[in-house]
Amino acid sequence: MSEEEESLPEVTDEQKIEFAKWFLLNSPAGEISYVAKDVKDLLKNEALFEAAEAEAFPLYNKAHMICLEFPDRSGEVLVTSFNEIVENAYLDPRTTQVAIVNHVKQLCEGTRPATDEELPSSYVEEYRAALDAEVMKYVAEAYPKGVSCVYCSNGKDVEEAGSNFELAVVISSIKNRPQNFCNGSWLSIWVMEFKDDRQIVELTGKLQVEAHYFEEGNVQLDAKKECKDSTILQSPDDSAVSLTNIIRHHEAEYLNYLQVSYSKLPDTTFKDLRRKLPVTRTLFPWHNTLQFSLSRDMKKNLGLDNNDSK
Repeated sequence: MSEEEESLPEVTDEQKIEFAKWFLLNSPAGEISYVAKDVKDLLKNEALFEAAEAEAFPLYNKAHMICLEFPDRSGEVLVTSFNEIVENAYLDPRTTQVAIVNHVKQLCEGTRPATDEELPSSYVEEYRAALDAEVMKYVAEAYPKGVSCVYCSNGKDVEEAGSNFELAVVISSIKNRPQNFCNGSWLSIWVMEFKDDRQIVELTGKLQVEAHYFEEGNVQLDAKKECKDSTILQSPDDSAVSLTNIIRHHEAEYLNYLQVSYSKLPDTTFKDLRRKLPVTRTLFPWHNTLQFSLSRDMKKNLGLDNNDSK
């Protein structure tokens, strides 16, 4: 061992846990279990690995808004920060059930009925349920494997008109195909502030698209966009239709932007990756690449043209 290596400070257990958490939290969509196996092999310490995964998995599951099925298959629950009641307990307002989640196993291990204190008031529930129904129809049309839910994120005890409250729309569409070396997800969060004093609903949206392609390489996409909009406050049913149309408009617009952007990659980004003037000091003729033939040039350089003609 060299003197330089001997002078390096020893990595503490706390630092090892932080390193392990970083790798776990930065796993591509749907791949944390695969990354965890490699991290465990690298750490070579069961206690440190369990400490890291106990902290990282809940954060990862909420960030990626994974969907888990109830043990009896009577429903499903999204794991998000909006419906987290206590650690490992998540509310599903549609079934009024609270799911008990094992984060490391990414499994719903049981359910219990939600209490009245955990559910929104009948007034807020009217708006929540109407919006939930409209968003479900939109998600069924737009996302083949998408799931959604609407939660009351603030003001759940509001009993009548005159007070403000807040709803959060969560959309999660995850498509994992590890056998084809690709995984991806579309995540949307729309926070809606119902401001009764101004008779307006203000929306703030966060859209995130992730993709990972790893056949003979490692290519990742992580695209994000924030949106803002507003509409007038109406009845529960009319507000639900109006708010869902706003979501549909912004998400379709962003999807179209991504499709156009990546269809232009060969003519824009890929060109920029090549230096403007190569060693020949001559610009590459992108407009007429058919004039080049690799096989023809190789035959010429190797003197094979004459042999072919004999």
